[in-house]
Amino acid sequence: MVTAPKTHEHQRPSPRKPRASERPYMGAIPYRDAQGKILGSTFRVWAPFAKKVAVIGDFNQWSKTANLLVPEGNGNWSTDVADAMPNQAYKYVVIGQASDEALYRNDPRARYLEAGNSVIIDRQFDWGDENFQMPAWNELVIYEMHIGTFTDVPGSDPGSLTSALKKFPYLQELGINAIEVMPPAEFNGQYSWGYNPAFPFAIENAFGDPDAFRAFVKEAHRHGIAVIMDVVYNHFGPDALSMWQFDGWSENGKGGAYFYNDWRCWTPWGDTRPDYGRDEVRQFIRDNAMMWLEEYRVDGLRLDATAFIRNVYGNDNDSGNDLAEGYGLMQWINEEVDDRHPWKITIAEDLGCNPWLVKSTEEGGAGFSSQWDIGFLGRIRQSLIVPNDYGRDMHAIAEAIQFRFTGNALSRVIYTESHDEVANLKERLPEEIWPGNAGSWFSRKRSTLGAALVLTSPGIPMIFQGQEFLEDRWFDDQDPLDWSKLEQFGGIHDLYRDLIRLRRNWQDNTRGLLGQEVQVHHLNNEDKLIAFHRWEEGGAGDDVIVVMNFADHRYNHYTLGFPRPGLWRVRFNSDWDGYSPDFGNHPGFDTEATTMPWGDTDGMLWAGNLGIGPYSVLILSQ
Repeated sequence: MVTAPKTHEHQRPSPRKPRASERPYMGAIPYRDAQGKILGSTFRVWAPFAKKVAVIGDFNQWSKTANLLVPEGNGNWSTDVADAMPNQAYKYVVIGQASDEALYRNDPRARYLEAGNSVIIDRQFDWGDENFQMPAWNELVIYEMHIGTFTDVPGSDPGSLTSALKKFPYLQELGINAIEVMPPAEFNGQYSWGYNPAFPFAIENAFGDPDAFRAFVKEAHRHGIAVIMDVVYNHFGPDALSMWQFDGWSENGKGGAYFYNDWRCWTPWGDTRPDYGRDEVRQFIRDNAMMWLEEYRVDGLRLDATAFIRNVYGNDNDSGNDLAEGYGLMQWINEEVDDRHPWKITIAEDLGCNPWLVKSTEEGGAGFSSQWDIGFLGRIRQSLIVPNDYGRDMHAIAEAIQFRFTGNALSRVIYTESHDEVANLKERLPEEIWPGNAGSWFSRKRSTLGAALVLTSPGIPMIFQGQEFLEDRWFDDQDPLDWSKLEQFGGIHDLYRDLIRLRRNWQDNTRGLLGQEVQVHHLNNEDKLIAFHRWEEGGAGDDVIVVMNFADHRYNHYTLGFPRPGLWRVRFNSDWDGYSPDFGNHPGFDTEATTMPWGDTDGMLWAGNLGIGPYSVLILSQ
C-alpha cells in the first residue's frame, strides 16, 4: 500500500524564509547608474570555509590582488568592481583555512561559461510586448525535446537553441502547446542528455548563450507554446564540478560545503547529492528554480528523479533512509511557485506512483502540480508489444485509462515514450512491436493505438520528439532526429495532429476530452475491444465515446452503449487510408443511438452499431 513518505510531517527544517528584500544577490551582477548605463559588477559568492577570496578577470588583467572580496560574516564574500562589464571572463581565487594553496574556481552561480571561465552576463533582455498566457492545464499537450538532437542539420556539432526554435512553426502546426526541454544547463563536454549539470545556473555553451535561451522562450511564446524546463536537483555533476570542495573544506574526502559529506552523499550518478539541510544550499536550489521561472520566463519545471531528493536510495521503504530536508525543500519550492506564479506548473518524475507527491503541502504532500505516471506507460506498452492478440489485457488497459493519483486527473502526465524509455538500448515503441521492422503495418497500427490512448485518457498527455513521424532509433545525444521520416510517414504525423486537435477541442465538439470524467463502460477481453466515455459536463459537443480494437480483426457491426440518444458522428477513424495507403479504411460510420428491446447496454440506456477496423480507434461525439 502506498503511504505518505515518513518525511511528510517535516514541512521545512530550515529557519523562516527570508523575504525577497533580505536575500543578497549572488553571482556576478552588473550595476547601473540612474540612466541605466552599466558601471561595473558586484561579485558575491558563498565560501563559508575560506579565509580569503579574490576575483580575477579581463577587467583587472587577472590580478590575484587587485579585487579582494570582503567577508560579510555569513559565509558570503562580496565586492564591487568598477568597469567589470558584461561578456568579460572571470574566476574566483579561494584560499582555504587549512592551506594557503590558491584554488581557482568558476562561479557556482555563473550564468555562462566560455573557454573554461565564468562570464559576466547582462540579465536584462528585450522581451518586447510579450504577454503570453500559460494554457489551461487541462488543454496542455506536451512535446518532450532535447536541444542538441532536435535539428535537421547533421554534422559534428550538436543542434543549438537557434536551430531548434526554427522548428516552432512545425510544432505549432502539429498542435502541441507545451515543450518540455531536457536540461539545457551547462554540463561537461559537448554532448549529454543534460542530467549531469556542472553549473545549474548556466546555459550550456554548445547550445547557445543566455540571450539565445531567452530568444528561444520568446519565440516559443510567440507560437503559443509554453516552455517547461527540466531541472536536476537530486545530484550535481559528477564531472567538472567547480562546487566540489569549493573553498577547500570537506569531510571524509567528499564534496565539501555544497554536498553531504557522509553516507547521504550517495546517488546512482555519483557522491554528489546536495546538502539539503544547509540553508545556503537550499537557497541555491530555490534561487535556481526561480531564475528559470522569472529571469527566463519559462512556464513550468519538471524535477528529475525526485525520489532521490526525498530518500537516499530512491523509492526505499525504510524510513531511516528518508531525507526530511529534501522533502521539505521540494515543498518550499512548490509553495513559492504557487505563491508567486500559480499558473505555472511543477511536475515530479518520482516513478514511485506515490500520491503524496501531488498532494498539497497543507496536507503534508510535496505540492507538485503533476507527476509522470510510469504505471500508464508500463501497462500500455506491455499490451501493445506482446506479439499475440490473446496476450493483450483489456483490464490493464482499463486500469491505465481510469487511474489517477488524486481526485484531479491532471495530477498525472501520461505517455508511451520518453527519453528514459527510448534510450540505452531501450527501443522506440514501433521498434519494440516488430524489431527490425518499425515501419511495418503492425508497428504503425499498434503504436498509434498507444498514441490515441495518451491523447484521449484523463491526464496531461506527452509525446517524445519524433514519435509523431515514427522515429525508430533510440534516443542518443549525438544522433539528430531523422526528419526524412516526416515525409516517409507523413500520414502518421497527420494522425497525431488530428488526435491532438481533438484533444484540445479545436472544432468544439470534443470538450469531454478536456474534462475530468471517465468511465470504461465496455470491456471485451475475449475479442480485445474496449470503449470508454469521456465528459466534462455532458451533452452535445461534450460527451465523447472512444472505441479501441486491440485485435487483428475487423467488425462491420458492433453494438455498444451510448450515454445519450440520437446521432453520434465519427470524428476520428485511425483506419483511414489517408493516414497510410495500406490502412483498410474500414468504415467507422456514424451511428444512431436508440433504446434496445432487451434493455440497457453496457449500463447505458441507449445503444448503437458501428464498424471498426483492426487495431483501430474511433472517436465519436454529437
